[in-house]
Amino acid sequence: MAIHKLFFVALFLLPSIHAANSKLYREYIGAEFKDVKFPDVPIDSNVEFHFILSFAIDYTTSSSPPSPTNGNFEVYWDSVNLSPDAVSSIKSQHSNVKVALSLGGDTVSGDPVNFTPSSIDSWVSNAVTSLTSIIKQYNLDGIDIDYEHFQSDPDTFAECIGQLISTLKQNQVISFASIAPFDDGTVQSNYLALWNRYGNLIDYVNFQFYAYDKSTTVSQFIDYFNTQSSKYSGGKVLASLGTAADAGGLSPQNGFFTACSTLQNEGKLNGIFAWCADDSKAAGFPYETQSQTLLATAT
Repeated sequence: MAIHKLFFVALFLLPSIHAANSKLYREYIGAEFKDVKFPDVPIDSNVEFHFILSFAIDYTTSSSPPSPTNGNFEVYWDSVNLSPDAVSSIKSQHSNVKVALSLGGDTVSGDPVNFTPSSIDSWVSNAVTSLTSIIKQYNLDGIDIDYEHFQSDPDTFAECIGQLISTLKQNQVISFASIAPFDDGTVQSNYLALWNRYGNLIDYVNFQFYAYDKSTTVSQFIDYFNTQSSKYSGGKVLASLGTAADAGGLSPQNGFFTACSTLQNEGKLNGIFAWCADDSKAAGFPYETQSQTLLATAT
């Protein structure tokens, strides 16, 4: 009887093994000031769609060159086309759309955006105050962490970002948070320190697979995906592509959607995200449409 009961439980649990497939599509928007607007991007009503405004940066907008402000964030995305009214409009038109903002990014005015807190407590206090103001002004739903250069140690990064996410969630300012690491030693050491301490608060891992070489093959992409999924164990690691003609990683022409279909068949496709809508505008967003069509079939 005990054997039969265990067998029954095993059968009951089997569907969960293949339950990881998601209908989540995410796209960064606004960093390159190419006049892209939310309604330009095709939105499939059968997916969960996240726009990610790029970027909010804790650097001054008034000085030249910009200088770090220890957690006092300002809007650096195309706020003319991607305004609070534009956010409200796209969310009212599409019930499946949520909008987040991303912190940091690669450069500001051509110089690296460095994570440079004066102290953990002061940075967190400033970040909570400034981001709460921006998030409420724009009626946003979540944040994404995309610092790529660091003038602090991984423990400091982990505590600053972890405490920030924790406080914003506790205050019900945001409902989700993501991180955007890539396969670089310094970058990974910071994000893995954060993950190991606060991974339970991080809803999605926007791993930048397009940071790999553009010669990446389907099998290599799947190997990369499995490797990073093991590093961010228990996390929802998303497949990703760059939409620019010269983007790195596995391109659609070389089999990106084949790789995604394979992951989907294995129950591993937690969603897809793209960098970025600004790059996609000229071509008419073909990969956005293809990505969402694939995700809409998830079971």
